[in-house]
Amino acid sequence: MPVPSPPPRVSVIIVTWNARSLLERCLPTVAASTYPDLEIILADNASTDGSAEWVARSFPGIRIVRHPENWAFCRGNNEALPYATGKYVLLLNNDVLVPPGWLEPLVARMEAEPALGALQPKLLQVGPRARFEYAGAAGGFLDRHGYPFTRGRIFDTMEDDEGQYDAARYAFWASGAALLLRRSALETTGLLDERFYMHMEEIDLCWRLQRHGYRVGVEPRVAVRHIGGGSLPQGDARKVYLNFRNNLLLLYKNLPPDVWRRRFPERLLLDGLAILRAVATGRLGEAGAILRAYADAHRMKPAFAADRPRPSDRVVPLPYRGSIVVDYFLRGRRRFRDLPPDCFEPTASELTASEPV
Repeated sequence: MPVPSPPPRVSVIIVTWNARSLLERCLPTVAASTYPDLEIILADNASTDGSAEWVARSFPGIRIVRHPENWAFCRGNNEALPYATGKYVLLLNNDVLVPPGWLEPLVARMEAEPALGALQPKLLQVGPRARFEYAGAAGGFLDRHGYPFTRGRIFDTMEDDEGQYDAARYAFWASGAALLLRRSALETTGLLDERFYMHMEEIDLCWRLQRHGYRVGVEPRVAVRHIGGGSLPQGDARKVYLNFRNNLLLLYKNLPPDVWRRRFPERLLLDGLAILRAVATGRLGEAGAILRAYADAHRMKPAFAADRPRPSDRVVPLPYRGSIVVDYFLRGRRRFRDLPPDCFEPTASELTASEPV
């Protein structure tokens, strides 16, 4: 009988900065993983709260990469990747709780589908209820204007997980909170774009993977719990600024130039309405953050010009042809399953290759 091949190594990279309390709560669950060939790397962004020292004492098998300063998410992960030896690399937030057997189904899916470049589990909130979490829920999409939403979360409406999204699916983007990546795909597409600093960088990476022929998936047999807000809390003006700035740069970088020129005026109108809404509700800091985001995105555009699609490049259209803003605020479609299926591009609505649509 043939000898079964050993399971491929998985390198889990956890970037952290002054978050010892989160590590004390979440890292033991990662260390208790049952996957047989697991490498855990802690990328410490010059913490001053004793995080690295606590990990060294408590988990001597975890490799600690000490960065000289706070390089945030993008560079923090990129600088740790050369230390990883796995066939697969999993970027994991420091505030994620995982069950013991979480990696086995993820790796099995990647091994079965060589075209998969990125894969995420379901992301649920921490608590007694099985409710989807903001950062990624059950897989992400973008509408015609580039606004992100997920199966299980549209804007601030989070659904309870009732099994409604348990089919293994392809998506447009997978959450960086728990992102399994094929190492060979990264060698083709490059790493996280450090110009984003933090926020939207995983969407950019997933878009680039698709531009190179890879696919992005969701594996709902695995659910992890994400505490969330560990870097910047929801509604924080800095977070609003980064989300708007980076989203504009994401579209400028990855949309064909003719599509960008058509969509930008529509996007400008919608974001103008968002500013007015923020002012009308007394959220002046949010309104100012959006204005600063536009100013800085315009200033930064020349740095992205060389990365824009060329006429010969593979075109990856935005997956949702409708407007999630109109659907949510005017038509009352608050759940992913309420969205009209015919508004999705065919590749964005498919199940896995082994399942019928």
